[in-house]
Amino acid sequence: MKIALLDSGIGLLAAAAALRHQRPDADLVLSCDPDGMPWGPRTPQDIAEHALACARAAAAYRPDALVVACNTASVHALDALRDALEPGLPVIGTVPAIKPAALGGGPVAIWATPATTGSAYQRGLIADFADGAAVTEVPCPGLAEAVEQADEAALEQAIAAAAALTPPGTAAVVLSCTHYEMVDERIRAAVAAAGHPRLTLHGPAGAAPG
Repeated sequence: MKIALLDSGIGLLAAAAALRHQRPDADLVLSCDPDGMPWGPRTPQDIAEHALACARAAAAYRPDALVVACNTASVHALDALRDALEPGLPVIGTVPAIKPAALGGGPVAIWATPATTGSAYQRGLIADFADGAAVTEVPCPGLAEAVEQADEAALEQAIAAAAALTPPGTAAVVLSCTHYEMVDERIRAAVAAAGHPRLTLHGPAGAAPG
């Protein structure tokens, strides 16, 4: 089996690692857009165009499935990708892990890119799967870019800003961007320092199909 993954940048590595663990026999094709990232501040049309370019580049290698390892692209480009590539190439999206985060019953915060925060798609997921839990959407401008560029100062600033917007009593944080999962321990430390020592993180990589 050959599985392709797309993202704006290195955020797809977390999903690739999860897939490698689940299917060590699978060949992986990684397609990203370093010159066009970040996708978070782009318009939905721009996101769809960049995601389609990455998907078509990956499709040239004839994968059996395409994983959209980017929540922002799944929110704004999944329909366009499926219209362009299916049924010949199945397209699998990744979305914020709201349902498992809400199972704990406590308040949930969703850390996301500006394009995902407040989107109709994410709010639909909250309505469908939050199961009555209080949910706060926390925009994280600059965080994906800081991860991509390994910019220590920008990472510290973006994580601290998001931690400050995470309400007291929050029981779980949904990392609604694959880039964020690559610095999950730094995020955990920051939210603990902000007064959430027992908080649980939910990232998207574990939902990668096996």
